Amino acid sequence: MTGSPCLIAIDQGTTSTRTIIFDTAGRPVATAQRELPQIFPAAGWVEHDAEQIWRDVVETVRQAMAAAGIDAAQVACIGITNQRETTVIWDRDSGRPIANAIVWQDRRTADLCSDLRRHGLLPAVQERTGLVIDPYFSGTKIAWLLRTVDGAQTAAERGALAFGTIDSWLLWNLTGGAVHATDATNAARTMLFDIVRQEWDAELCAALDVPTSMLPAVHDSSDNFGTTDPALFGGAIAIRGIAGDQQAATVGLACFTPGMIKSTYGTGCFMVLNTGDVPVRSQNQLLTTVAYRLAGKPTYALEGSIFVAGAAVQWLRDGLKLIASAPETEALAAGVEDAGEVVMVPAFTGLGAPYWDPHARGAILGLSRSSGIAEIVHATLLSVCFQTRDLLEAMTVDAGGEIARLRVDGGMVANDWLCHQLAGVLGVEVERPSVTETTALGVAYLAGLAGGLFDGLDDIASRWQCEQAFAPAWPEERRQKAYARWQDAVARVRASGQIAAS
Repeated sequence: MTGSPCLIAIDQGTTSTRTIIFDTAGRPVATAQRELPQIFPAAGWVEHDAEQIWRDVVETVRQAMAAAGIDAAQVACIGITNQRETTVIWDRDSGRPIANAIVWQDRRTADLCSDLRRHGLLPAVQERTGLVIDPYFSGTKIAWLLRTVDGAQTAAERGALAFGTIDSWLLWNLTGGAVHATDATNAARTMLFDIVRQEWDAELCAALDVPTSMLPAVHDSSDNFGTTDPALFGGAIAIRGIAGDQQAATVGLACFTPGMIKSTYGTGCFMVLNTGDVPVRSQNQLLTTVAYRLAGKPTYALEGSIFVAGAAVQWLRDGLKLIASAPETEALAAGVEDAGEVVMVPAFTGLGAPYWDPHARGAILGLSRSSGIAEIVHATLLSVCFQTRDLLEAMTVDAGGEIARLRVDGGMVANDWLCHQLAGVLGVEVERPSVTETTALGVAYLAGLAGGLFDGLDDIASRWQCEQAFAPAWPEERRQKAYARWQDAVARVRASGQIAAS
């Protein structure tokens, strides 16, 4: 690749690390990817090797640059997007993590969260952070590591330790330890950040015994985050954008107008509704969060988080070994008219919005002698649609109006059958973009904004293109009957989880 400068997007996700190089028209030029091993030390616990993540980032950037035929001088800037809430604590002197990263899916702090609720902290958390008290968020993960790793609390209090979500960890390493920072979208997911005042909340930090000296500086999502160590990629490259994966996807899907809504289907599923400069407080267990922050001004959103979407397909492959690869699910699911009464509730690490039930566990219900692999696969894909409807129904009430269309992205939406079923279950039109890797594209846009390559959000919005629209085709009776069966299955799973937890 020669000529105009290009943009590098580092997309560090839950199950893989990717680097995608884009030209200034937003077209992908080269990609490199590595799968990330998952570590399961105990039931409900999920960890990653943070040093492995760092090594994979370096390798995929180098591979993508080689595939594109470019050197550092041809890169305008780098953007970083990341799995949110995943927590790393490292020693400032050695740069080594004090333990494995605790992944956003991890539920080990459920009891700590219960204690915080019993002590009356929920109103302050909701009012200041827009979140609920749940193991999902970084705050209790930090507290758990400080309490559990020998000497960690003392080291943190004397300023020897640094905390970061994956973006901060990568930025620290990319800059050779020169920059300890994050952006407002990632800070907003820690349960320690006041999204109205746009600063760390000292009282919430104190409630969790988290020294504020551990916390990174908070920047705009499009900003100057320093430059890479020249030794890494053959020259220093400016880092100009950071955003959590779902916020980056919101930018990549050009959801810049209040009322626009998107849903991303990766390991989990995350629906985000732009609410403009107003932090709308949900009455239906959704989260109030930061969609992006530019020039010091936050744009807010409502978000619904589903913990397991693509991870359920991964479980069919790796756990049950019913399939050899994810693309097989489309033909299997389409091969049966319906799943009969089979319902899959993929609550492997509890249920997210709108339930927030850390004790629920996954189940397959309604099996009969006629049930087979195709029915289980069919039900698994439909579970993603039903969970999305849970979110859409809550979001419609909070937004105060009907939602006519939904923009979607992520690896799962390459499946046409799934997109058709999603439109049917939701009863709204589903729009799939020409570039489905919009998480990486979004952070490339954010980096390009700070790098002067784009004129503003209107310029970015003009580049969005719909590749295919899926109209809702399910009859209303089928739509309601199937959803009622789903709701019954969820109620059964939650009741079983409460019994197991008691």
